[in-house]
Amino acid sequence: MIETLISSQTRIKLLLKFFLNSNTKAYLRSLESEFSESSNAIRLELNRLEQSGMLSSFMEGNKKMFQANLKHPLFKDVHSIIVKHVGLDKIVEDVVERLGDVEKVYLAGKFAEGLDSSIIDLIFVGSIDKIYLLHLTEKVEKLINRKVRYIIYETEEWTDLLFHTFTPQPVLLWTSK
Repeated sequence: MIETLISSQTRIKLLLKFFLNSNTKAYLRSLESEFSESSNAIRLELNRLEQSGMLSSFMEGNKKMFQANLKHPLFKDVHSIIVKHVGLDKIVEDVVERLGDVEKVYLAGKFAEGLDSSIIDLIFVGSIDKIYLLHLTEKVEKLINRKVRYIIYETEEWTDLLFHTFTPQPVLLWTSK
């Protein structure tokens, strides 16, 4: 769907990278190896996004690092479009409402890195109706044409769990508090 609005596949990859997880930071050469594209194509799109104010940059050692500009007036809108493109909005809306006592939902895996994937990894925290989650997940997968993989932690388990054991670190999608 987003491909009809944005013709540059490199720009789409960069938007996913920086706007799905707004904490993501990257530099040109890391993006080149991650995307398996030429540095010129990536540099061109990075410059356009930086000139528009959508990305900000800073120096870290001898590397020019980029990240989403959270203060840009369109940040929330672009983030929302990216979340809808991936289908996360449907998952969160459809699943969280009816699952019981859901405290938190995290995005993990490739999407937490800002990379597109055919699999969406989620972490649920709370007392979850597992049978109903399976039923809803099957529906959502058909709706968004992606597979959904999940882990469920009871509240007590999650507080004891070391958050840094996940690579990359999960991104909070939803919280009841």
